[in-house]
Amino acid sequence: MTKVRCAWPKDDPTYLAYHDEEWGVPVYDDLELFEKLILDGSQAGLSWITILKRQSNYKKAYDQFDPLKMANWTEQKIETLLNDPSIIRNRLKILAAQINARAYLDLVENEGNFSDYIWSFVNHEPITNSWKSWAGTPATTKESERMSKELKERGFQFVGPTICYAFMQAVGMVNDHITSCFRHNEIKEMTA
Repeated sequence: MTKVRCAWPKDDPTYLAYHDEEWGVPVYDDLELFEKLILDGSQAGLSWITILKRQSNYKKAYDQFDPLKMANWTEQKIETLLNDPSIIRNRLKILAAQINARAYLDLVENEGNFSDYIWSFVNHEPITNSWKSWAGTPATTKESERMSKELKERGFQFVGPTICYAFMQAVGMVNDHITSCFRHNEIKEMTA
């Protein structure tokens, strides 16, 4: 029997694996959350599949998403990234990744850890929505708007409310699998 899924992964094997195994699963590890925030920022103006298919390239190019290394990128490193065809070569996004690494380090120094801070936007509890179709899913919420505002105040870039909501969906802060999707209940039970 064919599993019922959300419509957005279509039949792309990379997208299907991401949908079935990662999307909506709660993430609490600081560095994993940082990586996903950087990748969501890299997506701005593009489809997620464009970034997803380059995820391992980003990991290599961005020093395994080590915020300390990223915060200290030299001009030479940035030029290397701008000439790397395996990632999206957008100067603003690359510079934002470095700025975000610095903002992340400041946040961790002041707050203790990134996970508690990020999860505070949903009171440390995943939100389970009950959308019947993908068309009903919002692009932003009051939580993503607040997250965006606060991250920007802390110096983060490429963290608009839509990017923040996509990030929240990706890291399981919200369960936006449609109710008929087999993952909706699996993730709901995982977070109960």
